[in-house]
Amino acid sequence: MIDSLQSALSRHASLCALIAGMSVGGLTLNAQAATQMDFSNEYNASSIHAEGDAWFIKRVEELTDGEVDITLHTGASLGFRSGDHFYAVADNAVQIADSLSGTLGGIDPIFLLSSLPFLADDVESARRLYEIARPEYKKVFNDNDQVLLYASPWPASGIWSKEPVTDMQALQDLKIRTYDRNGTEILRNAGAAPVKLSWADVVPQLATGGIEAVLTSAESGANSSFWEHLSDFSAIQYAIPLNMVHMNRDAFESLDESQQEAIRQAAKETDEHNWEVVKQRVAQNYETLESHDVTIHDPISDTFRAELEKAATPVVDNWLDNIGERGQKILDEFNQTQASE
Repeated sequence: MIDSLQSALSRHASLCALIAGMSVGGLTLNAQAATQMDFSNEYNASSIHAEGDAWFIKRVEELTDGEVDITLHTGASLGFRSGDHFYAVADNAVQIADSLSGTLGGIDPIFLLSSLPFLADDVESARRLYEIARPEYKKVFNDNDQVLLYASPWPASGIWSKEPVTDMQALQDLKIRTYDRNGTEILRNAGAAPVKLSWADVVPQLATGGIEAVLTSAESGANSSFWEHLSDFSAIQYAIPLNMVHMNRDAFESLDESQQEAIRQAAKETDEHNWEVVKQRVAQNYETLESHDVTIHDPISDTFRAELEKAATPVVDNWLDNIGERGQKILDEFNQTQASE
């Protein structure tokens, strides 16, 4: 009798242990089943782009109930900069990346479109240009085993400097950082001494005197405390360049159908989110600059603007020569939408 009772109790304890083990094991398996992905961004965590990427990641987590776990790595902490991202994502060394479009200009000239000087100088027109060109962007990524998720626009590029840059004379022989081929060519045409640098190299070059000025947005300078090195910001409204957020296609296709749809939905929502956020950032950035005694030159004179546009004309012409009919088609459609505004 006692032996039978002990045997029953033993079987009951074993069954409870098995059930408990299955529950714990189930949780472990569920945790292990979450798909892990890495997301590379060379800008710091407080930048408009990193914040947009974090917003995307949160939406993916919500839409997939945590089944897709994406880790954002900012400040080039994975060792990849924008210029490295295209092939790093294509090779699945990193699954998702946020890349400054102009750094990919050597892969295809379409990536230089958003930084064409004085073409789209406000957020609304920059977004129209992006929507018109989006099929071309998607095609290049698709042809290289990647998926375009969304765009991440910058506020308009201006010039940060140690002395006011409010006329062409101030640009003569100025050692100024540029972010792509377009900027390098136009500033060389304007008489400056441009130096193309990845973002991670900018502050070290400022600190050592390798450069005296930077072509970038108020946003970028504010996030990197440029007032420690530079005193002026000239809002030349050079361009509203884009970052492209792109994903390895095999990584995307390894997800189940509902997860893929969640990625698409989160990307669509993030696109909308980013274009709204960028409209608000300029005022916020200017408040930050003023609190650190940065002199803001906004607007610049019509004469200075006209001279810069003249220096920019060959850059647009060269781009059209390189890209051919598809580039002209984009510009024609864009100019038609501008004329109808």
